Amino acid sequence: MVAGYAAKQLVELGLAQGDLSIVSADDEVPYERPPLSKSFLAGKDNEDAIRISPADFYREHKIDLRLRTEVASVDPAGKRLRLKSGGEIGYDKLVIATGARPITFDAPGSSLKGIHYLRSMGDSRRIRDHAKNAKRAVVIGGGFIGMEVAAVLAQKGLDTTMIIREDRIWARFFTPEMSRFFETYYIQRGVKIERKTGVEAFGGDGAVAWVRLAGGRQIPCDMVVAGIGVKPVTEVLASSGIEVSEGVMVNEYLETSRPDVCAAGDVANYNDVLYGKRRRVEHWDNAVSQGQHCARILMGERKPFVHVPYFFSDVFDLSYEFWGDTAGAEQTITRGDINTNSFSVWWLVGQRLAAAFVMNRPDDERTAAPQWIESKQAVAAEKLRDGSHPLT
Repeated sequence: MVAGYAAKQLVELGLAQGDLSIVSADDEVPYERPPLSKSFLAGKDNEDAIRISPADFYREHKIDLRLRTEVASVDPAGKRLRLKSGGEIGYDKLVIATGARPITFDAPGSSLKGIHYLRSMGDSRRIRDHAKNAKRAVVIGGGFIGMEVAAVLAQKGLDTTMIIREDRIWARFFTPEMSRFFETYYIQRGVKIERKTGVEAFGGDGAVAWVRLAGGRQIPCDMVVAGIGVKPVTEVLASSGIEVSEGVMVNEYLETSRPDVCAAGDVANYNDVLYGKRRRVEHWDNAVSQGQHCARILMGERKPFVHVPYFFSDVFDLSYEFWGDTAGAEQTITRGDINTNSFSVWWLVGQRLAAAFVMNRPDDERTAAPQWIESKQAVAAEKLRDGSHPLT
């Protein structure tokens, strides 16, 4: 995604044809990842619909797009990439956008067929195809990937069970009231939820047929989708001298510790000037914005990356958006009725808005949330509590 959006931005900024190469281990031209757990997985979108730019775009602008190509190592001093297949690629400026890979199970039976992890278009296609003939699914993980996949599979008619380690859905992000709302919504639509438990083993004759929970109870299934987190892909940088620590360390301009090398997307551990802390973000909007920012940096612009963290999700017939960072929040305010599908939640640090969740609410709330976070303006809690008046 970083490469796809950086390429579009570079073309718009007038990069000379023939001056850009994209090296990708994937076998598809750059595509949007959010549909992989939503519309593409559900079969509503095809491959063409989720591509960032059509394949012709790269040919027309003479972009050297090397698919199914893996880099073995990076040599910043010599400004070259060594390929696993042999050979080298030289560069003047480099953007590292290796992303992240799913964390996988090493429990007994974890190599059985039918245990899926979702990262690529190919992964989503395999899950979608498997679901056509499956009747029972287990989804492991209660974050946004687990929630989205469980919703899609349940809507396909599969008997779906979610397994989560925490005592409620997405405990790291949702308030208890939010978790209760979503759990009720899922249960009403046929999804079973197993809380406060982990997976001990998988079983079956060649293909997964059951999941054994901590404590010994088994859940029969025809397929498993695990969304238990990801790790940034940094192994290729092991001998590069580029600083790595929970991702590639970059400054406020997205520059690494070596000259003419930037990093963006899931792999970039950047200095967030809005919140005064380092962070690594694993969402669509961050990849888009950082890809575009790196393109401008490559073309000579010298501005720090200033961006309100953002993501969105679609589950069943619900769509919601989130801005900011809830860490350190001192109070939480809800507008609307949290027992319905129209409410918003606002996290405050003193009188400053730190984060906001908005679902099926008036546009003034969607407008106010990122503006207030970025401007750091004082926000009156009383104004937020009074849902009868618009915010802007």
